[in-house]
Amino acid sequence: MIKLQELLKVLEYKELNQDLDIDIAGITYDSRKVEEGYLFVAITGFKSDGHQFIANAVENGAKAIIVEKDAEASGVAVIKVEDSRKALAQLSAKFYGYPSKELTVVGVTGTNGKTTTTYLIESMLKELGIKTGLIGTIKTKIGDKEEDASRTTPESVDLQRIFAEMLEDGVTHAVMEVSSHALELDRVLGVDFDRQVFTNLSQDHLDFHESFEDYLAAKIKLFKMNDKPSIINVDDVRSEAIIKEARGEVISYSINSEADLKAEEIEVNKKGVSYTLKTNQEKLAIKLNLTGRFNVYNSLAAIGTVYSLGFSLAEIKKGLEKIEGVPGRFQIINEGQDFGVIVDYAHTPDGMENVLNTASEFTKGRKIVVFGCGGDRDRTKRPIMGRIGVTLGDFAIVTSDNPRSEEPMAIIEDIKAGIEEEGKVEGEEYIIIEDRATAIKEAIKLAKSEDIVIIVGKGHETYQILKDKTIDFDDREIAREAIKQLRIKS
Repeated sequence: MIKLQELLKVLEYKELNQDLDIDIAGITYDSRKVEEGYLFVAITGFKSDGHQFIANAVENGAKAIIVEKDAEASGVAVIKVEDSRKALAQLSAKFYGYPSKELTVVGVTGTNGKTTTTYLIESMLKELGIKTGLIGTIKTKIGDKEEDASRTTPESVDLQRIFAEMLEDGVTHAVMEVSSHALELDRVLGVDFDRQVFTNLSQDHLDFHESFEDYLAAKIKLFKMNDKPSIINVDDVRSEAIIKEARGEVISYSINSEADLKAEEIEVNKKGVSYTLKTNQEKLAIKLNLTGRFNVYNSLAAIGTVYSLGFSLAEIKKGLEKIEGVPGRFQIINEGQDFGVIVDYAHTPDGMENVLNTASEFTKGRKIVVFGCGGDRDRTKRPIMGRIGVTLGDFAIVTSDNPRSEEPMAIIEDIKAGIEEEGKVEGEEYIIIEDRATAIKEAIKLAKSEDIVIIVGKGHETYQILKDKTIDFDDREIAREAIKQLRIKS
């Protein structure tokens, strides 16, 4: 419980219509989650407007309402602010007692690699005896407790609640993915970051950001929030813009450029990757149980972060080399078949290119690629991914991803436009199978010894979002079942 008048000290508000000497039991932006004594924050969303649900919130027990539009509510305090999203973040941090100040919080941002990098950092810290928390695309973890995540970075009130629960559980270090949406929509306002990590930047989320420049500007916000150290991939051309704006010390990492942490003598195979880590002080042999050059970058980001927190490279190496992998990230599906099957979350042109290039380094046969593009998302990347699928793959099966409100075949036609620019022949170099499960099964049937089937787009996801419903769907399980059926028939 906290007095409303105490909460409001963090805001600049325009007007109110009630006595503020009332107890607030909780904060929410969802009228369905309002309980007796709650503060309801009406947010103007992209699909719905919280101001339309004020009456529902009051009926459910709200005692105060934050608005950014003129609104009335009988018998409750109504406080008007300039930006209710920002107010939600400020109020939430205050309500939960600024828990991130008591934690060591690491924020990881970038287009690709966020999930793997956070998993590597969190796993290394656990190996070093640290009680950790993790917030990201796949899971939210508080110590040994886990729950599935609904979005990459939670809304501000949920984020502050999670931090508070981490503190109560004895967590000292929290590692989180920070999306461009979260930065643009002020979800991480009020979070006291101790380290900021930049992985890379390529085309994504241009359905949300008006331009690539706006996308970059959103990412830069993380590095302007405080003067704590930043760990930055200087091989990415956008790193210069981020370094220019970073307020604290910059710890650089790279494969191709001079940096504080550099990977040399890289060797990639289907089981993992090894390299020599070069720092200003020493050289160290690193052997990962994750494959691909992109995982060299991810591991460098993780090493730089944990090293900057005061741990030795020898300790870091020991923890890093114990990590087996991340769900849905270049995940190998092995049911005893004589061909390879890999499932990956890659859903951007750059991510898809990385996965296919990595597979090329150890594939002796054909690369059979199964992919689609999500609905209600950046349409401009669809033909690009079509071109990548048929030029870096030997045979492509274009299918549905999460079509959401769009017609799956309309999305596929956008992808097909890029394929046709490459002059590829349907039926010979690619086929279209709208149903994703059928597409995966067909790829498994087509695979011969030493081929590799690469299924990209959904990775760890256990669902598929259709126009009118969400269904259970797991690329990994469908692939496993298809392999078993193939073995039964043979």
